[in-house]
Amino acid sequence: MQHNIPCTNVESILNSLSEAVFTIDMDRRITSVNKAAELLTGFNRWEAVGKKCRDVINTRICGSACPFTHALSAEGGVPDMRTFLRNSRGRDIPIRISTSLLYDEAGAPVGVVETVRDMAETEQLRRELAGTYSFRDMIGKSPAMQKLFDLLPRVAESTSSVVVEGETGTGKELVARALHDLSPRSHAPFVAINCGALPDALLESKLFGYKAGAFTDARKDKPGRFELAGGGTIFLDEIADISPAMQVRLLRVLQENQVEPLGSVKPVPVDVRVIVATNRPLETLVKQGRFREDLYYRIKVIHLVLPPLRRRKEDIPLLVEGIIAKYNQLQDKEIDGVTPEAIALLMVHYYPGNVRELENVIEQAFVLRDRGLITPDDLPVELRGQDTCPPVSGTLESLERSAIEEALRRAARHRRRAAHELGIDVSTLYRKMKALGIQPPAADGRVSSQ
Repeated sequence: MQHNIPCTNVESILNSLSEAVFTIDMDRRITSVNKAAELLTGFNRWEAVGKKCRDVINTRICGSACPFTHALSAEGGVPDMRTFLRNSRGRDIPIRISTSLLYDEAGAPVGVVETVRDMAETEQLRRELAGTYSFRDMIGKSPAMQKLFDLLPRVAESTSSVVVEGETGTGKELVARALHDLSPRSHAPFVAINCGALPDALLESKLFGYKAGAFTDARKDKPGRFELAGGGTIFLDEIADISPAMQVRLLRVLQENQVEPLGSVKPVPVDVRVIVATNRPLETLVKQGRFREDLYYRIKVIHLVLPPLRRRKEDIPLLVEGIIAKYNQLQDKEIDGVTPEAIALLMVHYYPGNVRELENVIEQAFVLRDRGLITPDDLPVELRGQDTCPPVSGTLESLERSAIEEALRRAARHRRRAAHELGIDVSTLYRKMKALGIQPPAADGRVSSQ
């Protein structure tokens, strides 16, 4: 037996909710609000009812990703869009907003109900939690990055030389700077030089300095980077690219703790900690005879490896959030985040340029948008035009499914290679595929088919 609930009881139920509830007709005018909505917006019901929704529910996404418009186009509703609402007193409040269509008895849409949750306390907790996922200017909650964050303070206390290995764009210089800043040498200079971009003669003069008259344009003495870093840290990037002759000179400096400037007959003592970076495994280059073994063991006292972004994709939402905060401040904009569709595309991209490429992608979006949410249309064509188009729901399950299917596609359906790319065990990949209903590939990874 069906019972009709009296209107006064419905009103009491709505007023008991902690979420703000608004009903809006097809002309985008507010028809009702509950008490939580009054408290959130600062407008009482007599002021709110009859106004255009944007004049009361004044969010940053009203123009770019209007919840009302999305509800109509989705023919049902749009869950959990995050943004900021500006109340009647001009205060910006972080909110989560969801929408659903309202229908008449004939099944025709007559309006929209918007449910808004005040996320101020949650946002504060999120910021506090984010602090556990960051270290200096690096961000990551993946096991590999958390392990690195735990290790860096101990490595920083040491005076030993360090090799930082990782692909281009993974943040090797950030690691070197963090080691310097946390070390007893932090009061002294941090000096960085890219060894791969310079020919031998120029690199030698920059590293070791020169005396007046050493060559035609040498009108006065000039100290090299090793001297300039005195008492501090020197960071030698792309160390794998230096010539065999420079490898010999560098080895002598590290062995004797002194440099001999060009044109000088008197060595100059230096006190520096050496951190080097490489985007190619030095051990492999040693075996190939392209890097001196004695230099390798001289510099590789401590070895740190930075994972590529494709092997720590759980860090992408955090990284995106940090990059958005950075560019909001630099460019004085009000970007609130990314839509579920956009984050899904960001999660399945391969990122040959790693974190640097991700930052470039977000920076491009800032050129196209001033406020609201970043959408797929703000992303580069190469991200929007992928063969595997991720679901638009943006749920964790859909993102995981998209990431696994994309990895299997690139690995030619070979499960072991796909698991390696995703940074998980083959058995873990199999369990996830089974749970998500993904058809197992023929090459299951239990036998090698390289």
